[in-house]
Amino acid sequence: MVLPKNFGRCALILVPYVWLLVLFLIPFIIVVKISLSDTAIAMPPYTPTFDWAGGWASFKEMVGGWDFENFTWLMEDDLYWKSYLSSLEIAFVSSLLALLIGYPIAYSMARAPAEWRPTLLMLIILPFWTSFLIRVYAWIGILKKEGLLNMLLMHLGIIDDPLTILNTDLAVYIGIVYSYLPFMVLPLYSSLEKMDDSLLEAATDLGCSPFKAFWLITVPLSLPGVIAGCFLVFIPAVGEFVIPDLLGGSNTLMIGKTLWVEFFANRDWPVASAVAVILLILLVVPIVLFQRQQEKQQEKGA
Repeated sequence: MVLPKNFGRCALILVPYVWLLVLFLIPFIIVVKISLSDTAIAMPPYTPTFDWAGGWASFKEMVGGWDFENFTWLMEDDLYWKSYLSSLEIAFVSSLLALLIGYPIAYSMARAPAEWRPTLLMLIILPFWTSFLIRVYAWIGILKKEGLLNMLLMHLGIIDDPLTILNTDLAVYIGIVYSYLPFMVLPLYSSLEKMDDSLLEAATDLGCSPFKAFWLITVPLSLPGVIAGCFLVFIPAVGEFVIPDLLGGSNTLMIGKTLWVEFFANRDWPVASAVAVILLILLVVPIVLFQRQQEKQQEKGA
């Protein structure tokens, strides 16, 4: 059996598309279908469902039972849109804090001696060797009133009474920034490490101060890393559930927590699916538009 010459190339290209079809597109279609259904006390807990024995008639009956009632409900109930807004706000602030903390770390790593860089890179990746859940639980012991942070501050005489940090939005910010900081540092380090140092030397020779050279040369050249890092932190932070559930209080509204309650506590799969669909649209559409804008700018530059 003789295979075509380009068979290997086609197979290599086909693998990621099959992966996306099986693990993304098909599950997303199922979620959209459930979001257009109605809640029912049955198994599965929604109607209408497709009966394979009924064939085409069953399919038409299923499609005829779809409606947008769940999406209308999300717009009318302020709990959901407040959860979306709160999640976007917390994710945006967390991404900004991660950028402010991660940029100096990545810059110092990129400027460190070459023999030290692998060790520093390993220290950034090291937290991934421990379970995410265990690391979040560890922050409970640090931030609670009898925790290590309050004990340290009281021992140093900075405070007289324990601070209430756990079960607040501040604890959520701390947890998110700590957990996703490596996702900000790694793309920043990748961009800064590739930068040509001769550009900074030329700017200094032309009379630029170190700060001005950093602002005019280093920052623009590191923008791809900044954008990639912000996306890698912002996207998972929007749908975060574990951190607000363990570190946040009862007043902490995030869409991941609301989604979990609808799916597991209320057993309302259609509403939970509608919440997930809107969340995906809120995240994917801006990213796609941004990527197209970047491609247009690159084509104009070329």
